[in-house]
Amino acid sequence: MSERKPSLRAGGSAQSRFQVDVVTEGSSAAAPAQAPAPEESKGRFKVVGFMDPGLGPAADIGPPPDVFHEPDTAKSDSVSLHSTGTGQTHISDSHSNTYYMRTFGHNTIDAVPNIEFYRQTAAPFGEKLTRPSLSELHDELDKEPFEDGLVNGEEPSAAEEAAALMAKEAKGGAVKFGWVKGVLVRCMLNIWGVMLFIRMSWIVGQAGIGLTIAIILIATLVTTITGLSTSAITTNGFVRGGGAYYLISRSLGPEFGGSIGLIFAFANAVAVAMYVVGFAETVVEMLSDVDALMTDELNDIRIVGTLTVILLLGISVAGMEWEAKAQIVLLIILLAAIANYFLGTFIPVDNKEPKGFFGYHTAILFENFGPDFREEETFFSVFAIFFPAATGILAGANISGDLADPQSAIPKGTLLAILVTGLTYVAVAVSAGSCIVRDATGDHNDTVSDTVNCTDAACTLGYDFSICKEGGCQYGLMNDFQVMSLVSYFGPLITAGIFSATLSSALASLVSAPKVFQALCKDNIYPGLGIFAKGYGKNNEPLRGYVLTFCIGLAFILIAELNIIAPIISNFFLASYALINFSVFHASLANSPGWRPSFKYYNMWVSLAGSVLCCVVMFVINWWAALVTLLIILALYIYVGYKKPDVNWGSSTQALIYNQALTHCLNLSSVEDHVKNFRPQCLVLAGYPNSRPALLQLVHSFTKNVSLMVCGHVRTVSRRPNFKDLSQDYVRCRRWLIKKRIKAFYSPVFADNLRHGTQLLLQAVGLGRLKPNTLVMGFKNNWSDGNMRDVENYINTIHDAFDLQFGVVILRLMDGLDISHIPGQDELLSPSEKPPKESKDVLTSVGPAKDSDSDSCPSKTHSNQSSPLIIRETKSSLSLTDQRLLESSQMFKKKQGKGTIDVWWLFDDGGLTLLIPYLLTNRSKWGDCRIRVFIGGKINRIDHDRRAMATLLSRFRIDFSDINVLGDINVKPKKHNKLSFKELIEPYRLKEDDMEQEAAERLKAQEPWRITDNELELYKAKTSRQIRLNELLKEHSSSAKLIVVSMPLARKGTVSSALYMCWLETLSKDLPPLLLVRGNHQSVLTFYS
Repeated sequence: MSERKPSLRAGGSAQSRFQVDVVTEGSSAAAPAQAPAPEESKGRFKVVGFMDPGLGPAADIGPPPDVFHEPDTAKSDSVSLHSTGTGQTHISDSHSNTYYMRTFGHNTIDAVPNIEFYRQTAAPFGEKLTRPSLSELHDELDKEPFEDGLVNGEEPSAAEEAAALMAKEAKGGAVKFGWVKGVLVRCMLNIWGVMLFIRMSWIVGQAGIGLTIAIILIATLVTTITGLSTSAITTNGFVRGGGAYYLISRSLGPEFGGSIGLIFAFANAVAVAMYVVGFAETVVEMLSDVDALMTDELNDIRIVGTLTVILLLGISVAGMEWEAKAQIVLLIILLAAIANYFLGTFIPVDNKEPKGFFGYHTAILFENFGPDFREEETFFSVFAIFFPAATGILAGANISGDLADPQSAIPKGTLLAILVTGLTYVAVAVSAGSCIVRDATGDHNDTVSDTVNCTDAACTLGYDFSICKEGGCQYGLMNDFQVMSLVSYFGPLITAGIFSATLSSALASLVSAPKVFQALCKDNIYPGLGIFAKGYGKNNEPLRGYVLTFCIGLAFILIAELNIIAPIISNFFLASYALINFSVFHASLANSPGWRPSFKYYNMWVSLAGSVLCCVVMFVINWWAALVTLLIILALYIYVGYKKPDVNWGSSTQALIYNQALTHCLNLSSVEDHVKNFRPQCLVLAGYPNSRPALLQLVHSFTKNVSLMVCGHVRTVSRRPNFKDLSQDYVRCRRWLIKKRIKAFYSPVFADNLRHGTQLLLQAVGLGRLKPNTLVMGFKNNWSDGNMRDVENYINTIHDAFDLQFGVVILRLMDGLDISHIPGQDELLSPSEKPPKESKDVLTSVGPAKDSDSDSCPSKTHSNQSSPLIIRETKSSLSLTDQRLLESSQMFKKKQGKGTIDVWWLFDDGGLTLLIPYLLTNRSKWGDCRIRVFIGGKINRIDHDRRAMATLLSRFRIDFSDINVLGDINVKPKKHNKLSFKELIEPYRLKEDDMEQEAAERLKAQEPWRITDNELELYKAKTSRQIRLNELLKEHSSSAKLIVVSMPLARKGTVSSALYMCWLETLSKDLPPLLLVRGNHQSVLTFYS
């Protein structure tokens, strides 16, 4: 046995590197390369080739001049052979038109694991690669010819696409940042704000070194927990652009994500104004010191702020690369300012001592270690002032779409930034508290004298600042916000640091807001905002979002009063942190197999504690701002939840709902049913949901939020459609139910006929206690015009339901139920599948006739059996019959108004006949209707029977308006009605007396629905009762909104299908909407508590 090895060709070959050398186990089975393709190659299969990562773009595998086959192994799994005209044979597929590496030494379309199969977006080489479907590997080969029908050479090979991609990147592709430049720098710049330079010393003076460190640690604890949670989420899969919005929406779903995304983007936009105003105030203060104001202070702030935000907008619009360079410059200035401060603390200067700076001294450290709250400040108020300085940890995550590897960059950059900035704040607090006293006069003459009893730390250093206890001092930790400039080695550098901190934070917010808003708009959560989803340039820059952010920021800059809006903005950020923490807790609680972050240093309970802590901090900072924030989030949550955006992100909410549903189902299964908890759980044979809307709407009226409803669909086709068509049909039907707000499941089955399909549904539908107990069907209006075998199946379906202890409900409308044959009923089609407006699609059912309970409504399949066809036709007016049918199909959708529901409770079936009307009257649509009860009785016991029924109904706690006892129920029906019944059954009689016994038996065996003379005589009284009941129904209930009547039973094997169908026809004809109801004769009502 010998095997040919693939030969590696040089880069100059024009052949694709997907060419394959066909495996040969021996030379005895040689075949010419130009031999016809094997039969299997006729299958319509899409195959995926694999590149060897070790081969360069130019390297390829060259096939030998001939292809050899051994009879038992050489045939390819649906791979076609194409000759190149050079004596070589290539093995290609029908879809991407590339060549395939062999899988485990054999030419097969069964693919080995490949990362490209798991991507949700297009692969790097253009079209997204997909693994062969199960149908492509498993189905018969002779289904259809190739769908695409592409000839070899029509499309560029994968190698050519790769080369084009490399050329594009060589010219300059999208700019992507690493973890330092993209996350660490941004987070540190955002966390190191102006608070570091102009408020940190004041906080130390108020709270003391000890409590200041506690404040910093609490704030750092919140941000660290949030950082850990962010790391867990970002390492649980590929992260796209959108920052906090993307993380929360993909974890908790569109409701939470959409609400937090909007306020987070707005918070960043307003934060631009906050930081720019902070910068402008510092500039204007400097101008005021040199008497160089342009107008007045307020308007100067507006002018400087406007010019600043225009400059920042220019940097942002120039692109992320320019913005990143600006951030680096600002970071260098900020680091220099911080180093300048610490350098200054080690160089005490005599002329600074009167202003409170003495250098490091133990006495000052001890004096400043404890708190000294003044002017009604408390620990919590000081904490509220400091905490905004700790925010900004999401600055890196907000540009997640611009990071080269967000899964690695966000955890490393964010956590390291929290650590570095936290240590910096602690170091500044300790150093300031160790070398600066709380109060100082700034007067060189305030030295210690022998006559004054002075005990402060300044006294030990030769100064007496006791006069400051009376107030009025301008220096020291408590009084001078610019004390860090005093301490620093070079004061102007601190001012530069303040500028750097404000501008860097403003720039980060100006970039973050549009990026988050763009991601929100792309998901189309809020209709009308889609215009901001468009990106421009190689980095997909949201230029429209930049302009919107600029306008919002400029508006608040012109207001120039941000003291009210600032607490709300801080609470918006905290709400984002709280939801990120809650996302991790929720995902861990849901225990979904899809939750497997590679970052392991998190804990669900720590994340929950972090979420609670964020909420507590929100109220500590400002209780009314926290309430406003929560109300805004709640309003947006309700709005998004009401709109129900058509997205599915596999959120942890879905996973938790599944867990809860599974747990509750299992718990229900362990408890026996009780009559008090009985609910009519309905299996509705409706076909496609939109074919019998009246049936679904009526059943939904008494099952909504009460019990289970399953739309069963028996599809009778000669050959089952492929999985793609089935899944599309299922999605359309679910979409229709959701659109009509019908709370029901859709369950299709394939079967030879209605009866077999219903048997499958009756036995298999449901889960544990969530299993149907009542079969609901439409009345077969056209039964006398169709095949009697369909009637046999229809009646046997009822028998099968009773055999399985189901209750049975049949709805009859005078005009019928099935509207699938009427033109224009295309509601199951998605918008992309709907026809143009100028023409109309007529949905024609091919197969079962109207009102048969099988496949008789629209589907986008092309079966030649019962699936309907979509036929293009010009507009035409509907017939009067169809107009009435359409009107009656919507009769249960509207409010019923005042009227009655007449309940003809003739036989005790356990109470189902009475329970359904009661449930209907609990609905607003039926709320104005009153229940009238009709019962059979004897003429001499009418009052007694009425009182007995009234007592029973009152014990059942069911309201009724009247009770009618029918004493004349056994009166003989009218002669012309009896004649009508005789004419009705005539075509279905066996008439065995007119033929030989053997022939009669043979005909009965062939057509079991035939009515024998013996059967007619045996059930003569029951037949008369149905005729008489119809007369009474017309007499008493012709104006009722709905009639509910006990359905007559037919003994199986004794009453023929035709006779039973005639009974049902006679009982229910020419009446208002009528429900034939028969329970399973087990109590569904009780008067015991």
